[in-house]
Amino acid sequence: MPTVSQNALFGMGNPLLDISAVVDKDFLDKYGLKPNDQILAEEKHKALFDEIVQKSKVEYHAGGSTQNSVKIAQWMIQEPHKVATFFGCIGTDHFGEILKQKAAEACVDAHYYEQSQEPTGTCAACITGDNRSLVANLAAANCYNKEKHLDVDRNWSLVEKARVYYIAGFFLTVSPESILKVAKHASDNNKIFGLNLSAPFISQFFKEPLMKVMPYVDIIFGNETEAATFAKEQGFETEDIAEIARRVQSLPKVNKNRQRIVVFTQGREDTVATVGDKVKMFPVLDIDQNHIVDTNGAGDAFVGGFLSELVQEKPLEECIRAGHYAANVIIRRVGCTFPEKPDFQ
Repeated sequence: MPTVSQNALFGMGNPLLDISAVVDKDFLDKYGLKPNDQILAEEKHKALFDEIVQKSKVEYHAGGSTQNSVKIAQWMIQEPHKVATFFGCIGTDHFGEILKQKAAEACVDAHYYEQSQEPTGTCAACITGDNRSLVANLAAANCYNKEKHLDVDRNWSLVEKARVYYIAGFFLTVSPESILKVAKHASDNNKIFGLNLSAPFISQFFKEPLMKVMPYVDIIFGNETEAATFAKEQGFETEDIAEIARRVQSLPKVNKNRQRIVVFTQGREDTVATVGDKVKMFPVLDIDQNHIVDTNGAGDAFVGGFLSELVQEKPLEECIRAGHYAANVIIRRVGCTFPEKPDFQ
């Protein structure tokens, strides 16, 4: 088995502290929340964050899409510790301290840009039965600063140590210039740069920064909805997911030494991926619907499993198998959490 070095996997994104607690219908009604939803916090939700931490069984988990993925990758790899590096912005506050502690517990080498203008970003997960309503407040995560963090020699040297890079599309709303710098470094040095479409709104409203980075993308991830939205925005005039994968693969690319790989997950349906010049379907693991507790984090987990094998230079089929395994584990649990050790052979 190839040994993998520390800091071989680099991730950058929005670090959020997930605060999950069981609430009642009155709590949801008070803040105008649907039982099963994902929204960005507005003014009326400010007090919600103060109230949810007073709940009896409040749980804190380090969240944010990219951070979830690199954490899962580290969990899959186990040893050595700190194979995964993570950059993002937090506040100088209690929640920031918790994020640092949680990253350390997950053995991720997190180097946060800390500033005091904005508090650490949070995501309240309000749980009623098997539903969860997510309210995200980006706050500090939105304050990442390329000049003050990424460009600093001791931080950039960690970027240079990596051979696989992964950034969720969500970060395009925060610091596209940071993404471009990392993507160009990967391309210039024939390393692997992965990007996630992350959400339909990225393809719709952040089209320009997305397409600016696309020529440097070696692996693009997304789900069926994101793939369809991207195709529509790019005028592909097809809804066939295999055809969309082909078209995305053939978009302009700077580093010609690596053919772009496109990977689209479709929930319980087969995962679609480009293998050389072909498009193949990979069935996901069967799961009894009754065992599905929370599908939030399944996409992040898939990428984490995939990256854990990619960084060990395993073939694409193995990367996808590991992605399916990780997602299958995560959907049986609340939030993007995992058991002590993986059972992946």
